[in-house]
Amino acid sequence: MSCLTSMIEPLRAANEIAGVQAFQWRILSEDGARVASSAQVVFDPDLTLSDAGEIDYLFLLSSPTARFIDRKSAEGHLRRLARHGTAVGGVSGGVFPLARTGLLDGHAVSVHWCYEAAFAQEFPDLRMRDDVIVFDHPRYTVSGAAASFDLMLSFIEDRLGAGVATEVACWFQHPVVRGRGVRQKTPTFRRDSTADLLPGPVAKAVEILNRNISSPIAIEELAESVGVSPRQLERQFKKATGQSPSRYYRTIRMKAARQLVLFSRESMARVAAAVGYETVAPLLRHYREEFGLNPAEDRDMINRFRVEDNRPLPSA
Repeated sequence: MSCLTSMIEPLRAANEIAGVQAFQWRILSEDGARVASSAQVVFDPDLTLSDAGEIDYLFLLSSPTARFIDRKSAEGHLRRLARHGTAVGGVSGGVFPLARTGLLDGHAVSVHWCYEAAFAQEFPDLRMRDDVIVFDHPRYTVSGAAASFDLMLSFIEDRLGAGVATEVACWFQHPVVRGRGVRQKTPTFRRDSTADLLPGPVAKAVEILNRNISSPIAIEELAESVGVSPRQLERQFKKATGQSPSRYYRTIRMKAARQLVLFSRESMARVAAAVGYETVAPLLRHYREEFGLNPAEDRDMINRFRVEDNRPLPSA
């Protein structure tokens, strides 16, 4: 819902500010049925996917686990639109069903950092980028809601000029407009800090740790790679992140494991291997310590929530 409204509202404001109907939009669903967001706010689609005619852009918005009711038919319609000049894109979790169509083959893809491990596991041949917006002609992929707003501001600037785009940003108190090539930022334990603001050795160490989720690296080797002693790295890491390097490393591996548990159908053995564990037992122990329940319970809980979330909606 946040991604959807972050795309529609700046376009609505741009039309109002410019006094012209420069932008139009329609909400589509696969079969025309009402769609509930995960917040249970209901949207009534304007038309079905099969009824989509000539449109300039089509963006898929969904959870990573979303599946088409009739995959063959839906993917056929998407490919038809793409063949006839529609720029097709995916926003946040919507890149997953888009990737399953094959329409992202050969293209770079913006993937939200909270989905990276699950996306890499399901689509190992696709080129993930941590940019907030990736336009790899003619595909748009967008990491999340704020990035959706940024992309719409770029559309507004192209159509109506920088003045209107700036005024739209001001209306919504959107202080920083990010374009292509801007990387996603992840928060640190300090509220006023993001990962890109970490001290040099710590930032470099974090980058190395994130590249070595499936093949664990020793802290001594990590310290050598960033040019400090293990003791210096420990001290700088705790000051910057509130955690030791080893604890931080385990945390990001557990977060990657949880992505696979919640957003894939991989067995626990494959999840363990993907995050650098030779056996399942230590994964289960660390997972429970990190999240308060084991992976099977976590997957069970989210699956029950999805069943509830996808219950039949009342008619209008």
